[in-house]
Amino acid sequence: MSGIESKVLSLAKQHDLIPFGEQLVVGVSGGADSVCLLHVLTRYREELGIGVHVAHLNHQLRGAESDGDAKYVADLAGSLGVPITVGKRDVASYRSMLNCSVEEAARELRYDFLAEVAGDAGAVRVAVGHTRDDAVETILMHILRGTGTSGLRGLEACSPAPVGRCGSHSSRFEASTHQREGAATTPELWVIRPLLDLGREEILRYCDEHQLEPRVDSSNICLSFFRNRIRLELLPLLRKYNPSVDEALLRLAQIASDDWSFIERQAANVWADVSREEGDAVHLHKERVKSLPAALQSRLIRLAVDKVLGDTRDIESRHIQAIRSLLRKAVGRRVSLPRGLMCQTGYDTIAIASVAKPGHIYQGVDGVSQWASAPLFQGESSLTLPGETLLPGWRVLASVGHRQTDAVPSRGGEYAAGLVAELDFRKTGAELVVRQRRPGDRFYPLGMSKPKKLQDFMVDAKVPAAWRDHIPVVCAAEQIIWVVGWRIDDRVKVTEGTEEVLLLKFARLPL
Repeated sequence: MSGIESKVLSLAKQHDLIPFGEQLVVGVSGGADSVCLLHVLTRYREELGIGVHVAHLNHQLRGAESDGDAKYVADLAGSLGVPITVGKRDVASYRSMLNCSVEEAARELRYDFLAEVAGDAGAVRVAVGHTRDDAVETILMHILRGTGTSGLRGLEACSPAPVGRCGSHSSRFEASTHQREGAATTPELWVIRPLLDLGREEILRYCDEHQLEPRVDSSNICLSFFRNRIRLELLPLLRKYNPSVDEALLRLAQIASDDWSFIERQAANVWADVSREEGDAVHLHKERVKSLPAALQSRLIRLAVDKVLGDTRDIESRHIQAIRSLLRKAVGRRVSLPRGLMCQTGYDTIAIASVAKPGHIYQGVDGVSQWASAPLFQGESSLTLPGETLLPGWRVLASVGHRQTDAVPSRGGEYAAGLVAELDFRKTGAELVVRQRRPGDRFYPLGMSKPKKLQDFMVDAKVPAAWRDHIPVVCAAEQIIWVVGWRIDDRVKVTEGTEEVLLLKFARLPL
């Protein structure tokens, strides 16, 4: 066993990268790094007890050169006796559609392809050829972009597979139970990097010794790519100031990783006490979060963002700090962040939600329903009884049944808690309208024997002022019978004397 092979297998064992008996997908571009990785893994696949499946993606960016890469990798896989899946993606078109960089578009499509291959191959781990040099470049890229502690970690030997905007791999790996020690959640697909202890010179030497003749990507010298400028311009300059700058950056990454792991464990310990997840939103209790150290506040906010968006791509430290600032601001203040992320203060909580899925009704940690970006009702709309009524942003279903014989329908599915009401049909009548609130509105909140101004009710119920016009009000004649999601009128409640029950259900319509 060569020193290079020993390093690869030692790192794999140290981090439990390749559990015995698993199927492993290996991403192979045709370059020296991935070719070296594939060669080592296939040589020791019996010892490791693994199945190897090669995945190669043609990005269609370099014409005949890209086609040549695909043929080379296919021939290499055949000579090594391993199955291969070759795919094509139009990176240029995808980049134009999303208006992002070529690097970002290629990365998203590549990982989406690797996830597809892993799903078809029955694998939950994908091996890629990232090296120590890649780790150093990644740390510098993150520093220059203004990273926090998380970004200083650079590349990890094992990390959750990213999910791009082109699709999601989650449905393919729902049965996966693999989880790193201390991880807060259980991702379905892992990316492993067995070459992280190797430098490029070692890898080139290995390829030369085994006569592998890897492909050379001409785009690796193009200075229009950020990573290439880091590798070809910035790092040589930094090495003039400190010949050991690579080692210094890797030490920084290890320190950041240790600190991050500690903060992550602390966040996991307090998460249930300071948060509540409801629908597509997370609510953080302002006072409880505010009492914690700043580093832990930021980690909790980042964790909430990750739960809402699925990852924290494009969410920078300045965005996390903008959300932190809401901890000390009055009700109704909000910030809008990349990828449709909306954060708004309530009386006791900060609601973090995605306006890409607008108008969901969320339950706050204080037990109060909070309405984010719900549609504003204008005028009046009559309700069809029984039947379905379509309103801007809403579907309303109405049915009438005998209280003594009809079972109460399920409250689950698309209907959120608080959006179903049972009323005495004899008292409501069949001519109902839904509208937004009006000045001077009064009703008898359930449990009260005297009328109350709707404005006062909303204040007492801690409904943020910015959200009060978003709430539908159902009326019979001139009488409010239901403030949707909040309270029915006491005069139309179901009692022992009720013969027929009117069941109203509100559900948000997707935009």
